[in-house]
Formats: sequence, structure tokens, C-alpha cells
Amino acid sequence: MTEKSSGVRRVQEALERSGFSLKVVELPTSAHTALEAANAVGCQLGQIVKSLVFRGSSSDTPYLVLVSGPNRADLDLLEKLLGEPVQMAEAKFVREVTGFGIGGVAPIGLSQSILTVIDRDLLEFDYIWAAAGTPRSVFRLSPDELQELTAGQVAGIS
Repeated sequence: MTEKSSGVRRVQEALERSGFSLKVVELPTSAHTALEAANAVGCQLGQIVKSLVFRGSSSDTPYLVLVSGPNRADLDLLEKLLGEPVQMAEAKFVREVTGFGIGGVAPIGLSQSILTVIDRDLLEFDYIWAAAGTPRSVFRLSPDELQELTAGQVAGIS
């Protein structure tokens, strides 16, 4: 099995274990960016979950920050919430801690447990779309399901 399909399979298996009936959708076009994903699934940009990985500057701890499509994570707000300076993680670190490459980082099915923060703006929607292991795979879920699947802390971070 290729790396690409094994990542998608890992996400689908995690979804099945969750007890929710959520399904990974493989897209015919790239969803590497939030705008590409919104266009591919036909939703508002705000309904796209951007999975950003940050690295604690002093602890080296990975943090998964799930941000609404048009938003940018505010470093000052994140650092206050997390209790340490953070920086965007480099691609190698992202793959090591999540098992996914940038552009396909899913909020579940990760290589290890990662403290997760969820952008409060995602809760404005009935449903949202998240990456599912590759830049061409996504899944649809509710904000409540995202919270339950990730045990993420909802905060104003943008």
C-alpha cells in the first residue's frame, strides 16, 4: 500500500473507531490549501479546518491548532494559552509527530497524542471539512464531533 493510501486508511479507521459514521472523501482535485478545499467540496472558506502544527520553543512540544479557513492563528494568543513561546513547525517535525505531510494533516489518526486547540470560529457552522491524510482527501463533520474526536480546547486564537 502506498504512503498516500495508508494515511487515508489510518484516518478512516480512526473515524470508524470513534463511533461516528463519518467517511473520507477522495477529491479529483487538490485540497492542499483551504481555498482549494472549499472550492472542491463546495462550501464556505470558513468551513475548512486548517490543521497547523506548532512547536513549543522551550519544551519542543507539538501543538495541533485547528483554524477556520480564512483565519490566521495569532501567536500572542496561542503563546498565552499554551504557556510558552511557539513557532510554526517545519515539515519534517510535522510528519514525525502527525504521520502526515503538510497539506494533508488530519485532526485524527495522528502518530501520537497531541494537545489540540480549536478555533472558536469553527463552531459557527453546522458542519465543517477537515483533511484526511493527503491533500486530496477530506471528511465532513460537525464542530461538536471535531471537539469530541480531538479532545481539543476551543479558544479565540485568531
